Amino acid sequence: MTIGTWNIVVHGGAGAISRDRLRPAQDQAYRVALTQATQAGADVLRGGGDGLAAIEAAILVLEDDPLFNAGRGAAFSAEGRNELDASIMDGATLRAGAVTGITHTRHPISLARAVMEHSPHVMLVGAPAEAFGASHGLEQVAPSYFFVERRWRSLERFLSAEHLPMPQRPPGVSQAPDVRAELTHDEGKHGTVGVVVRDTFGNLAAGTSTGGITGKRWGRVGDSPIIGAGTYASNASCAVSATGAGEFFIRLAVAHAVCARIELGGLSLQAAVDDVVQNRLAALGGEGGVIAVAGDGEMAWSFNTPGMYRASLGHDRPLTLAIYKDEA
Repeated sequence: MTIGTWNIVVHGGAGAISRDRLRPAQDQAYRVALTQATQAGADVLRGGGDGLAAIEAAILVLEDDPLFNAGRGAAFSAEGRNELDASIMDGATLRAGAVTGITHTRHPISLARAVMEHSPHVMLVGAPAEAFGASHGLEQVAPSYFFVERRWRSLERFLSAEHLPMPQRPPGVSQAPDVRAELTHDEGKHGTVGVVVRDTFGNLAAGTSTGGITGKRWGRVGDSPIIGAGTYASNASCAVSATGAGEFFIRLAVAHAVCARIELGGLSLQAAVDDVVQNRLAALGGEGGVIAVAGDGEMAWSFNTPGMYRASLGHDRPLTLAIYKDEA
């Protein structure tokens, strides 16, 4: 593949996503949102921007869309909070940034990138991380900004089933109906967003953002902010973003495992993602999926759930949108 070409793959989460669970309006809304995010990243790549900028541009769209479990629209913890995680990685240098337990920063993916570019660290946590972001000009919002009524109802159902107390509604929550938020689909425990790219310089990059799982307790952290588990990129192999049951993805170091199969095992990209997701992950009892792009421009995805919101686009390849298992 020659310099000047580019590719982008986007996911919006995997889980209990099937035709009998989504209304036509929901199906269409998710396809439109995936298109907007993919095009936002592609616009950066077409203009000669690097992969990190393309990932951030695409994930900003998804973090602001209440349809997805990231940013506004994130799942609630058992304490009734939106606790956000994100990570980003540069395949050319192996630099990475990650944040977890974020409650006020509007765009966690931008905070993760700031950690990578403006600090000597890889991962920052909670309020100190947000103070760091604020010092670098990142927008801070009230926690009520992230509130989506349907996610709150999911928390109510979860806590009732687990016989746990229901927290009070967050202060400052708008009572005005949000038509778009009402289209939110509860995909189960595997909602996350992610983007992988090959930019016009031939470099790979990956990014992931999530609200975690509904009803999470005790400061739980999933795979999304963990480099090697939910996100990994190396020019020597590929770029990967994952979505799924985070505890299993951590235990298998899923994102890195895909890259290792290419760099050390000589597998093709599709063979690598299928081996990790369909064989290793499934054997352990883990559910979810990954998206990936390789240095030669090959794009792939693999998931072992009924569906995964996903899209791909290349300099010479048309936009591909898919949701269900039986789609391309």
